[in-house]
Order: sequence, then C-alpha cells, then structure tokens
Amino acid sequence: MKIKDIAEILNAKVVCGEQFLNREISHVFASDLMSDVLTIDTENLLLLTGLTNIQTIRTSEMADVTNIVLVRNKAASEEMITLAKENRIVMLECSYSMFKSCGLLYQAGLQPVY
Repeated sequence: MKIKDIAEILNAKVVCGEQFLNREISHVFASDLMSDVLTIDTENLLLLTGLTNIQTIRTSEMADVTNIVLVRNKAASEEMITLAKENRIVMLECSYSMFKSCGLLYQAGLQPVY
C-alpha cells in the first residue's frame, strides 16, 4: 500500500516528504518506546507513535524507518520536521488514537511486524 493511501485512510495531514508518497508500505509497527523501534528489522515499515520529540526522528534514522505517523493529534516540532526532511522521512499527523489507527491499517491489509 502506498503512503498516500495510508494518509487517506487515516485522514492524515502530510507534514513532510510529499515527494515520497508513492513509497510502498507492507508492515506497521506502533510504539511510543523508541527502544522497541530499534529492535525492528523490517523493510517498507510505517511507524505509528505519539512521541513528538527529536528522539523519534533520531531513532527512526538509526533503525532505517523512513515513514512515521504521529497519532492522537500530536504535532511535529519544527526541529523534527527539519531533521525528517534531511533524512528523507515522510511524516504524517492524524487525530486518531494509536489503537484506531492500527485497526484501520490492519483492516486495509497492512501487516504487523510480529
């Protein structure tokens, strides 16, 4: 599934990475614990998180995660957006809870990591 489709399903706003909306996503991982994100070794991954600090981008960079959705109406800081752009990371913001977001994406056919 393409990121642009995910944005539509989640009624999400694209914060940065508009040029990469045709990336294919096959798996979703949801966590607010960045230490858990570092354990993931899956390609074509989408990270759902409510953690809105620079560590989210730094951890994503280290884990080769290039697609992030901020849930629960969380907003990215300018510092996050700047670093995400530098690392070619797509970042979306949505108002849904993490649970609802996961459910909608699973229902649409995306797979969990575990």
